Amino acid sequence: MIRSILIGAEMLNWSDLHPVDARPSATGPAAVALFAAALQPSDTVLLAGPHSLDLIADVAARVASVDVLVRSAPDAEEIAAVIDRPLADNKVFCGALDRFTPAYGNSSGYDAVVALDGLGRLVGPDTSKLSWADALAALQDRLASSGRLLLGAENQFGVERLLQPDIAAALPRDEDWGRDLTDATPVGLNPLRTALKEAGLEIAETYAVFPSLVDAEVALTDVSGPLPAAVAARAMADRYAGPALMDPYRFVQDTVRAGLSVELAPAWYVVTAAEDLPGVLPADAVPGGSGVLLEEYLLSALRVDDQAAVRRVVPDYVSWLRAQHYDTAKIAAPDNVIIDGMSFRLFSESGIGVFQVDEDGEPVPVRGDALVVAHLARFVRRSMEGGSRQPWSAGGYPDGLTARLASMVGITVTKWLSPPSEMVRPLGSAEQLVTVARLSEELAAASARGHLFHGQIVGIRQSKPYRVGHTVTGPLRVVRRHVRRTVRRVQRLPRKLRGR
Repeated sequence: MIRSILIGAEMLNWSDLHPVDARPSATGPAAVALFAAALQPSDTVLLAGPHSLDLIADVAARVASVDVLVRSAPDAEEIAAVIDRPLADNKVFCGALDRFTPAYGNSSGYDAVVALDGLGRLVGPDTSKLSWADALAALQDRLASSGRLLLGAENQFGVERLLQPDIAAALPRDEDWGRDLTDATPVGLNPLRTALKEAGLEIAETYAVFPSLVDAEVALTDVSGPLPAAVAARAMADRYAGPALMDPYRFVQDTVRAGLSVELAPAWYVVTAAEDLPGVLPADAVPGGSGVLLEEYLLSALRVDDQAAVRRVVPDYVSWLRAQHYDTAKIAAPDNVIIDGMSFRLFSESGIGVFQVDEDGEPVPVRGDALVVAHLARFVRRSMEGGSRQPWSAGGYPDGLTARLASMVGITVTKWLSPPSEMVRPLGSAEQLVTVARLSEELAAASARGHLFHGQIVGIRQSKPYRVGHTVTGPLRVVRRHVRRTVRRVQRLPRKLRGR
């Protein structure tokens, strides 16, 4: 059994694999896909820093040998139990990076050095000074002449800063011990690239990582297209599902339109001296082909008040929906359907189906018109949650807006088809403020129209024709009411009395 090798400055009562008050170790499908693309079976690899056990086992299964460097002694023992090759092939070193001298590990250099967690957790409190640049140089020194560096870096000014700031930022975590004042980490993508180039490293590819460095669901070299943008937006929306300053899904879409999606990504993967790397990790994360999400198409049309486009596309979408097998139709909501010209297709096979709950609380499949209405209701709810501009009143309820869309395809939303009544509020604080401002403006406009109408009524009543007409017709109305009352009294009399 492999045992870890202590090299100095190891942390005996600490764990990055099972943290109590610290960030978890780096993991995610994008990291696995990067290993598959950048590592070769003949490689000797140094894996530096906290990585999940699954990632470590994946690397060990792909390459000729792997050495692991971690600062936590309990983690080192656990990792040693996972790597089941002979000690001569794989080694686990426990300690700080500044103690990892050429006397340890592969003295001739490694074909690949992997630090997807970044450089911040390669040392413990016993290391008084090891700046980011010094840590990079230490890893670079362990590369073979044609070796590759797979480096992760957190963005200190990513989209999460504008979505959900850390409310406990003023409370230092257990891992936030004193650092050297000159330990400056590159802030931003351009400073990161500059630092790597100044170190003599040739960047082969840079990936924008979503939703975070320690949970890399997807990594993209280009997020400018509508489909990659939807993938990144979904990842961020799932990550920040709670209260946020802005709706995560809509905000990421806005960064894509502004051309800032890579610069504002939560983290990056940088790969040096590698060839033929894919643009998407994992490869199947972004659906192939062209087109745009139907939801984005409809919202764009509503944003510019193009109701003709909405009335044209919604019936086409519903016709396509009715022609699909139920397994496809139940997950084909507008946010999971791609429109490409006049054709439609699913964005993802893992969409959420539509169900109703029966009297016993059991889910019941929804079909026919009810399924169409449910998908349209989902679009209405998502548009209201995102605070999107709509050409109708901001004070409308979801059921009323759903009925408006359903009427475009000839469906009358009865109480049996209506989705459960709910008050939908925008997800983000910014969208809530915008909605409140719009409602206030509409209320003020309605109040102004009310005052205008009241003034018109007063003016008409004070006019001479109105007073003359009222004088003439007033007595006639009194006589007419008197005649009607008399007729009703006669009708209520018995028939014999009416004949006398």
